[in-house]
Amino acid sequence: MISRHRSDKKAIRVVFLLQDLYFGGTQRHTLELVRRLNPSLFQAEIWLLMAGDDFVPLARSWGLPLTWLGRRRFVGPDSLVRLWWRLKNRPVDLLVLLTGVPNIWGRLLGRLTKVPIIVSTLRGTGCPDNNYERWLWPCAHHFLCNAAALKSMMIERFRVPEDRMTVIHNGVNLEYFRPAAVPRPPNRQVVLCIARLVPEKDHETLITAFARVAARHPEAELWLVGDGPRQKAIRRLAAGLLSPRQVRLIPGQSDLLPLLQQSSLLALSSVQEGLPNVVLEAMAAGLPVVATEVGGLSEVVKHGETGWLVPPKDVAALADCISQLLGDDARCATFGRAGRKLVESQFAVADMVRRHEEVFLQLLQGGDGWRRCCH
Repeated sequence: MISRHRSDKKAIRVVFLLQDLYFGGTQRHTLELVRRLNPSLFQAEIWLLMAGDDFVPLARSWGLPLTWLGRRRFVGPDSLVRLWWRLKNRPVDLLVLLTGVPNIWGRLLGRLTKVPIIVSTLRGTGCPDNNYERWLWPCAHHFLCNAAALKSMMIERFRVPEDRMTVIHNGVNLEYFRPAAVPRPPNRQVVLCIARLVPEKDHETLITAFARVAARHPEAELWLVGDGPRQKAIRRLAAGLLSPRQVRLIPGQSDLLPLLQQSSLLALSSVQEGLPNVVLEAMAAGLPVVATEVGGLSEVVKHGETGWLVPPKDVAALADCISQLLGDDARCATFGRAGRKLVESQFAVADMVRRHEEVFLQLLQGGDGWRRCCH
């Protein structure tokens, strides 16, 4: 077995720069990718700009190398100075930037310290504005988008050359995320939403829609899983529209499979998205999905086959789709089987890792079509 911490000088040193390790799809994606990169080719590390340790136990259990550049609850100047110092004095071959602040400062300081290859990531339709892409996109040698919709957005809004972007969909661990061995009790109706409690996830529309669902399915429950700054406002709204028995607010957690296996369907009411990991995980677990048609969701949720897509902020459409599925176990099962089959064929985690390795090697080797984007 090849050690992850091998001293082979020919191994490519790849640093993944994250803001934090709070629960989130991007954080989980990064851990899965670093865990699986070929250690005979890549010496991978994760650098963090601030505190936020939700995923630290999981990362340590996988033996992933973590380096904190700051331990405050925000990214301060001291974190950025340490980032500059490490990039200058401990050179990396390839710098991969994930989440907002790293995508901004990683590009600026990476260019300043002459990092050979800087790869920026786009994982949500809010990223171009949050990352100041209008001004900063030329500072990245290449972009990785987790949905084709994001690549199209960058081309249309900022005229980014197509050959500076690659679409790599998220991947799901199919061995772990799987349908429950024991069927869920038929009288248990759980609508599950796993999402950070932030404005772009628009929990307000889902809660309002579920109040209509509850009138038709009084035994149904809404489980909201996640943490974030909107927690108090969401709790107040839920308390005003639903009884305590009808809604549960559950803190974010690293192991989502037990929640998925107890649920009837996954619902997502976002107004901004890339391609959420949780949708792939739910489909791998055999759940139908009701989601808004934003970002890359239509690239994985096949309307009428694996679930239903509705317009964002459309309370009536969201409530109707959820109600129909709760009243139709046969359709839920059909959608669930189709979702599992789709994920198996197109979204396996091994394929996602292989695509990253191919892109990294092509960029570093400066092959035809890539050399131009790296200088």
